[in-house]
Amino acid sequence: MEKREVTLNINNEVHHLEIFPHETLREVLRERLGLTGTKAACDDGSCGACTVLLEGKPVRSCLLLAMEVEHQHITTIEGLADGEQLHPMQQSFVDHHAIQCGFCSPGMILTGVAAVENQQKPLSRDEIREAISGNLCRCTGYAKIIDAIEAVSKKQE
Repeated sequence: MEKREVTLNINNEVHHLEIFPHETLREVLRERLGLTGTKAACDDGSCGACTVLLEGKPVRSCLLLAMEVEHQHITTIEGLADGEQLHPMQQSFVDHHAIQCGFCSPGMILTGVAAVENQQKPLSRDEIREAISGNLCRCTGYAKIIDAIEAVSKKQE
């Protein structure tokens, strides 16, 4: 199979790459670009560890071919911070001790960012639970994760 040229906009940087048509966005992010915050876990979209934002919406990068997202804006966990200044959602996860092993954190944080940015009013705890329902965490009971997202949601009023 022949490689094809693709142009990806990742974290506001344009990348011109030669990839195989069957390569997933997760594979390209991790293996070609070294953006390892996008985790490799289930490879079937059920855990949310590989979540990135595509045009501001959370998507499972293990389910998307990289060629399918050419020229669309992709944000990974590495693209959230502004230099040394953490994104408010990242800081809230730190402040609320919502990170244990950290494996699910990038996907949870990005999902939380999308939920809060699309809110019309502060999110209820049930709305937050619904928003993160596709992201699995094996370490916690989700309470601190919900607390962290809720805190940012309330500040967005």
